[in-house]
Amino acid sequence: MAILTKHRGAMLILMFNLLLVFSGIGLVIPIMPKFMESLGITGGMVGLLVAAFSLTQFLCSPLAGRLADSFGRKRMIVIGLMVFAISEGLFGLAASPVLLFASRLLGGISAAMIMPAVMAYAADITTPEERAVGMGYITASITTGFIIGPGIGGYIAEFGIRVPFYAAGAAGILAACITLLVLRESLPSKTNEWDTPPDEVERRGLLSQLRYAYREPYFLGLIIVFVMSFGLANFETVFGLFVDQKFGFEPKDIALIITFGSIAGAVVQVTAFSWILKRFGEQRVISLCLLLAGLFILLTLFVHQFWMIFAVTFIVFLAVDILRPAISTQMSMVAEDQQGYVAGLNSAFTSLGNIAGPIAAGFLFDLDIHYPYALACLVLLMCFILSVKGKKISLKDAHASS
Repeated sequence: MAILTKHRGAMLILMFNLLLVFSGIGLVIPIMPKFMESLGITGGMVGLLVAAFSLTQFLCSPLAGRLADSFGRKRMIVIGLMVFAISEGLFGLAASPVLLFASRLLGGISAAMIMPAVMAYAADITTPEERAVGMGYITASITTGFIIGPGIGGYIAEFGIRVPFYAAGAAGILAACITLLVLRESLPSKTNEWDTPPDEVERRGLLSQLRYAYREPYFLGLIIVFVMSFGLANFETVFGLFVDQKFGFEPKDIALIITFGSIAGAVVQVTAFSWILKRFGEQRVISLCLLLAGLFILLTLFVHQFWMIFAVTFIVFLAVDILRPAISTQMSMVAEDQQGYVAGLNSAFTSLGNIAGPIAAGFLFDLDIHYPYALACLVLLMCFILSVKGKKISLKDAHASS
């Protein structure tokens, strides 16, 4: 963190907060099947719970971003962390679907409050030259949290399947206290985003972005983002339930697979991702990852031994970890002078896929545990075809312009 010496302490606090929060989110993943089984909850309910989180995050993010500009980054982060702690504790205490949904809705609101404020804070304390490095540190702390969270959760669950939720709530309270006591506000007092001209607000508005997205030259890319997110969310939502019912995996087994896959993905992103994109180009990488993810999800339906399911899911997770930043990179390259606008659309279409995918996966899982993965395979292979067609169209346009 050599170039961020002036605000190193603030950046470390932001990273520590995100590490705690996303470790808290990750540590509950491996015990969800046992927890749902103890409450007698169906796969359809699981899908709705995941979608509820994504829905409130999707709806609240634009307002939360503007509040971070007018109300202050620090306040939004602290309030968001407290809401996160309450949501995790409520989930651990819940004995009825109503409380479970209340917990997930609060969780989505907390994510919507924390992430824009943290990103804005990081932008406040970095120069344009430092911006990419600062955002890289923020992303790394999130990834690290997801890596260590499931592993920790698998072992904490030995003390009880509700204990990981309480641990996540405690992590949120700790992060909120550290932020409140140590972190300084980064937002200049005279800055007020509510004074933004109405036409500019409308341009950045969520409904306005979705309404006019079809007019944009990168609309096909947004469709690919939605279809990809739908298929991947379909796969990830029922992963724990699938391996629990089909293979009898325990929380430790699920934690091992997720943790190892996450570590491998993080290593590839740090060491080889840039080289892969330069060597093969964004479009080829996206198409290949879509193809591999679709085919290996299909293979999941035919393997039976632990090491085989471990290997197959490892390839799926690795393909996903390369695919997501590759698509974001491609969208940013297309955006030119509309970086914020396109990033908002990318996020919106991703959220829509994250809402629809879990719902479909959950109800299909109740019909047959193999159906969600069959659908995920079909959707990702369709997305692969779309990406190939998109490449052909761009090549035709390039030849026409030359």
